[in-house]
Amino acid sequence: MSNVRSTWLVFMLLAGAGLAVPAFAQQAATSPAPGTEWSSLSPDQQRVLERYRADWNTLPQERRQTLARGSERWLSMSPDQRTMAKQRFQRWRELPPDNRQQMRERWDKFRALPPEQQENVRGNFRKFKNMPPERRKLLRERWNNATPDQRQRMLERMRERRQMHEQQRPQRDRGR
Repeated sequence: MSNVRSTWLVFMLLAGAGLAVPAFAQQAATSPAPGTEWSSLSPDQQRVLERYRADWNTLPQERRQTLARGSERWLSMSPDQRTMAKQRFQRWRELPPDNRQQMRERWDKFRALPPEQQENVRGNFRKFKNMPPERRKLLRERWNNATPDQRQRMLERMRERRQMHEQQRPQRDRGR
């Protein structure tokens, strides 16, 4: 596997979500201490990252940390989770370059959101994934067929409903 594909495998492992909304449903990983040296990796991490050994010291610190976190995540996965991650990576590799770039940009946008907004995105993703397949299909079609203005209005209505729901929550809690 090339370094680029390896990097994206680790990216997808960190993302941990399906291709529809990559990484949006996952919690952010905790960062290891700065100065991730090859010798500070566990033997299992070194085995997973063996292809990077010769270049490890020349990689940017952020990339080393990302790879170290990805290897920790990989090692913590069950065999079934690893199989699913490999399948997601295969689907990722089969995407046209424009789609992959669009997904990278979405991931960057997501990471730039404040934590509470990230959690809202994750919550919406979980709700979407728990919907019956027919309902998800209908929502996708509605979104894909909408103009940018219609999409903006859909988002605004969703935000208004969420705000109303959040305002009603304290009232419901007081009634208990």
